[in-house]
Amino acid sequence: VTYTMPWVSTKKTFQYRLGEVTVYAGANGGGKSLITGQIALGLIRQGVAVCIASFEMKPKRTIQRMLRQFSGQNLEHTHLMGGDISPYFDRLESYAGGKMFLYDQQGTVNSRQVLGVARYCAVELGVKHFIIDSLMKCVAGEDDYNGQKAFIDELCSLARDHNIHIHLVHHIRKQDSDETKPNKNDLKGSGSIADQVDNVFLMWRNKKKEHKAQAGGTVDEKDPDAMLMCEKQRNGEAEDWFSLWYDKDSQQFVEMAGAVPMSFDEGGRF
Repeated sequence: VTYTMPWVSTKKTFQYRLGEVTVYAGANGGGKSLITGQIALGLIRQGVAVCIASFEMKPKRTIQRMLRQFSGQNLEHTHLMGGDISPYFDRLESYAGGKMFLYDQQGTVNSRQVLGVARYCAVELGVKHFIIDSLMKCVAGEDDYNGQKAFIDELCSLARDHNIHIHLVHHIRKQDSDETKPNKNDLKGSGSIADQVDNVFLMWRNKKKEHKAQAGGTVDEKDPDAMLMCEKQRNGEAEDWFSLWYDKDSQQFVEMAGAVPMSFDEGGRF
């Protein structure tokens, strides 16, 4: 059984296989949590249960952001203007009920806790995709290379033993310029992280385009706002880079400049 990302362009060359681990790495504020939230909504559409263990964001905030992606519009603005957003919650509940779980703990945890939660989700809840945000909250110390290696090794074993897919958000080292495209050698911490996992994606924001727009310059909208760059796929045939554009209202990444945000349920967009 394989599962896909929610973008058409990714489906031919990349699929999520059970028993594997995928890393998503990028700079602070690079959109890693947003894109994994959108991926989670897409996985739920495929009839599979997902758990998000974010140690950097409270579940309430995670739900708010995913609800905005699900509805395809800025619900925070709607709420501030006195609009009724309860129908959106009802529809998300109907869509994700019994298929979306959130682990509520912020700050640093130890690797034993994370592994225990992932195992519980797999065995007791039937979760097939487990998202961890992020690695550096699970292993104390950026220079604890042995701890990182051991944790990744256990994640890979857990994914194989329980036939689930584990998604791991990670950070990259500070680049010479925030306009520089990173590669898998730029992951923070142990070099064994990229070696051990099955798939590595780099999330890159087009800061050059952003800076030019902020300065009042004219930008070419054909230039992508972000790139999701496959830097490793152990059991696949391609390592493609996917161009994405950011829709500010929905906080979705779409496949063309000005594209309508994707719809996740059969009812279409709101």
